Amino acid sequence: MTKSESKVRISIVIPAKNEADNLKTFLPRLTAIMPDAECIVVNDGSTDETVSVCQQYDVIVVTHPYSKGNGAAIKSGAKAAGGQVIVFLDGDGQHKPEDIPHLLEHLATGYDMVVGARDKQSQADSFRAIANGIYNWLSSAITGHKIQDLTSGFRAVKAEKFKEFLFLLPNGFSYPTTCTMAFFRAGYSVGYVPIQTEQRLGQSHISLLKDGVRFLVIIFKVGTLYSPLKIFLPVSAGFFSIGLLNYMYTYFSEGRFTNMSAVLFMTAIIVFLIGLVSEQVTALMYKDSDID
Repeated sequence: MTKSESKVRISIVIPAKNEADNLKTFLPRLTAIMPDAECIVVNDGSTDETVSVCQQYDVIVVTHPYSKGNGAAIKSGAKAAGGQVIVFLDGDGQHKPEDIPHLLEHLATGYDMVVGARDKQSQADSFRAIANGIYNWLSSAITGHKIQDLTSGFRAVKAEKFKEFLFLLPNGFSYPTTCTMAFFRAGYSVGYVPIQTEQRLGQSHISLLKDGVRFLVIIFKVGTLYSPLKIFLPVSAGFFSIGLLNYMYTYFSEGRFTNMSAVLFMTAIIVFLIGLVSEQVTALMYKDSDID
């Protein structure tokens, strides 16, 4: 295989914001292991020497004039990628370039996307380990498939299928969640390869407070991206049950039907109808992939 042919086959996309120190050691390893791949570093509004470091190596630099977010960088890199397969990994040096061939080998066995699944020792702290465990449990319960790492940013994917969902991806840090759930919803095959991450230099761009908010948002998005009724139906049933209990209590104690019971029953109906409409909207979003 010639270098030009290999470049068409594999693209590597690395979102980076102020990661000059990490890229100094990461890029030499990457280019040594994948010398024929198309390597794209998306500079997400960095104010350090990220661009000048990249210029020392045979990589393509896509620059955002200001920081737009990790997901936006992923989308810019995917649009610029010319490969049939895209490998995404973070620019903070935590992902090992040596694991890329393992992901590609697994992808070649018939998967549409292969995710690098981190072990417990690779979690940044106990809070994120617990949060990721809940993410994985919830998403597995909703999809009916064992999801080993919902939020890992290290993955290899068939470019044509990944680009189908660019319009769904958020500009923030939850792009892996959206991507994974979209692939399951479309009926595509998702596999996992166990990996261990390395310690990054410097501090993470994610704060504990933002992670907490993101935790709640992701839990909601997991359900609504795959099947909204699986979220709305239990909520509707909860309101209906509370309304029924309230009605039974007031009927036997006061002999009447109260306004509170009426409000709870109406809320249950409204929530159910919202879920039903959301289910239809979700089906329309994935209609092209369903036809394929």
